Amino acid sequence: MPKRNGRIYWRERGGERRAYGDFRDFADVGGGREALNTKDAKSATTDPDLAAQLATDRVKELEARRRNRTLLGVEREATLEAFAAHHLIAKKKSGRVTEGWLGETEKRLGEAIDFFGADVMLGAIAVRDMEGYAEHLRGLDNGRGGAISAGTQRHYLNALSNLFRRAQGQGFVPAGYNPVASLMEKPSASAKEASWLEVHDASLLLEAARLHRREPPHQHLYALISTFLLTGGRLKEVVGLRAEDVSFDRGTVTFRPNEFRGLKTKTSHRTVPLFPQLRETLQEHVFAGGRVSGLLFPAASGGIIDNLWKSLDAVGDAAGFGAGEIRTKIFRHTYCAAVLQLLDRGAPISPWTVARWMGHGGQSLVNRVYGHLGDVRHRSEVLEYRVEQHEEALGDRLQRVRGWKPPRCRHGETDDRCGVRGNLSPDGLCLWHDPKRVREAKQARPHARSGL
Repeated sequence: MPKRNGRIYWRERGGERRAYGDFRDFADVGGGREALNTKDAKSATTDPDLAAQLATDRVKELEARRRNRTLLGVEREATLEAFAAHHLIAKKKSGRVTEGWLGETEKRLGEAIDFFGADVMLGAIAVRDMEGYAEHLRGLDNGRGGAISAGTQRHYLNALSNLFRRAQGQGFVPAGYNPVASLMEKPSASAKEASWLEVHDASLLLEAARLHRREPPHQHLYALISTFLLTGGRLKEVVGLRAEDVSFDRGTVTFRPNEFRGLKTKTSHRTVPLFPQLRETLQEHVFAGGRVSGLLFPAASGGIIDNLWKSLDAVGDAAGFGAGEIRTKIFRHTYCAAVLQLLDRGAPISPWTVARWMGHGGQSLVNRVYGHLGDVRHRSEVLEYRVEQHEEALGDRLQRVRGWKPPRCRHGETDDRCGVRGNLSPDGLCLWHDPKRVREAKQARPHARSGL
């Protein structure tokens, strides 16, 4: 077998001479007899110059492996894609994360794999590469016509940073090697005060839900928003409540893990008061709807609700709020601001009590993030959002809500379905009469019955 540069030898394959490399002197770091080819090629190259370059590059790679193992303690190597899969499996086995967390982390690591390449070695990702990735994240689409927020960008980077921490501990990269941690400029969430509602604004929103959003697919919305505002629960906590979690005898609502969702932290497992207004609403919701077991707010499919944006925009529009202004996070902030004004056995309520109701392990987040000081001061033993108590403050806004009618389809032959499908296109047509959306729905569900 003739050799070139003492490293390359040639073999007859398919009637052509093809190049192979002898790297057995690097056997301690994975070297051996190997075909010399590019990543995209299936067979060894026939080009002598390309073979020489490939052999040189392979020697450099093996020398770097040996140097890393000897000087830096790197024992193994892995590609980004392979180690990301290993990392997620290890996280799941730990039992300390939820399926939702795993799904989000897989999505974020997938974005990094798409950017850097599936076959890039962990140790080959430098800080300058991470700066390019951070720039890429700044323009990442959020699915709503804009770019993801700085806080969301930070979540993507944190997912990758956590992966490198595991890689350090398992000897895939040198100790202290983390290009995410070495970034000089990291995105961070805005320091401005989070959105929240005054008690009278929350009361107006509830009134709009009560009056106008009781038909499918919004039939749960009044009870659902009431539960958000009167328990302070997070999105997954509330939509994953079971009917058994509400005790009318003890006057409590309990947030605990179940088969539909886990909880964010250990302190998220908690019991909060069932205030009288919520008791009235849920008694009607539970007993009139026959929901004495299973999910308290099931989706149309019977599973857990996964998207409330359109429903919240619909009821927000009725109450005079802009599109995207009402989201479930605003309910949690509103709850905290309101309960901080309550009395507990005649004395102002303790922030520690509020923190426990919020599912926090301490008062820090209540004092620093969730506590808001509004224009309305009230002292009461119970939390409630009753629009009758705020008629003077709301004025004409309340009258507009009570006289508001949902937008109707401008199609000449409207029917009952138009009212149900109040989500109109820019042309003012409902889902049933907009030809483009009907066509898209049929393409997505070719076996569905006519009409959707």
